[in-house]
Amino acid sequence: MALDALIPGGYRRYVALGDSFTEGVGDTDPRRPNGVRGWADRVAEVMGERTPEFTYANLAVRGRGIDRIVKEQVAPAIALEPDVVTIYGGSVDLMWPHVDIDALLTTYESAVEQLVDSGAKVLVFTAYGARATTVGRLLRGRFAVYNEAVREIAHRRGATLVDFWRMTEYDDAGYWDGHGFLGAPGHQLMAIKVLDTLGVRHHLSTPKPLVVLEEPSAGGPIRRVRRLATRALPWAVRRMVRGPAGDGLSARHPRLTRLS
Repeated sequence: MALDALIPGGYRRYVALGDSFTEGVGDTDPRRPNGVRGWADRVAEVMGERTPEFTYANLAVRGRGIDRIVKEQVAPAIALEPDVVTIYGGSVDLMWPHVDIDALLTTYESAVEQLVDSGAKVLVFTAYGARATTVGRLLRGRFAVYNEAVREIAHRRGATLVDFWRMTEYDDAGYWDGHGFLGAPGHQLMAIKVLDTLGVRHHLSTPKPLVVLEEPSAGGPIRRVRRLATRALPWAVRRMVRGPAGDGLSARHPRLTRLS
């Protein structure tokens, strides 16, 4: 039996916390707040179809590290009295050259504890492994340590894990926007993953990844170094400076709303 069927009327209040991943960056929609849609909106739309009184808030803002997610989003989320919460964070912090992963995880666990104690069903995510990118391979060990700790936190605090690290579908560049963020197909696929994890029945179809034209392999090491300089490093710098214009933006849906 689907988990949502165990709750009369299904989930009624969903609050999403995090950074660009949850805000929806890469899934462009000029008609929506901040010009993006994202997987969380897609999840909320499905829940709204199933439950007439359903409302949704998305407090995520691109570029937010764990400290700011906890300070700016957790208390407002709890005040909204959600029955389901998703929280994603850590990727921004892990991109910095120097990061105290233990301190980062302590802060993260405190947030998960507060959310679980509020009575909400809490979904947490591991970070994607970026196996197919040069920068991702360089940071793979750091992400692996962080993700294993997130799995332990989920188990210890009674949260539900969405294991992004192990989703090998995302090794296909067609699920990304070319700038280090999920594209529309990637967000659609993540919405399906989240709904399936919650046990919510839905009509979403698995999207086909976009066709990405590969550059010719001629040129050997020189071409690879040039590609690193022109693509991977600028992407890393953008992530380290907290994403595109994140400090000038507000949460897309700071109050509970019903998506039409």
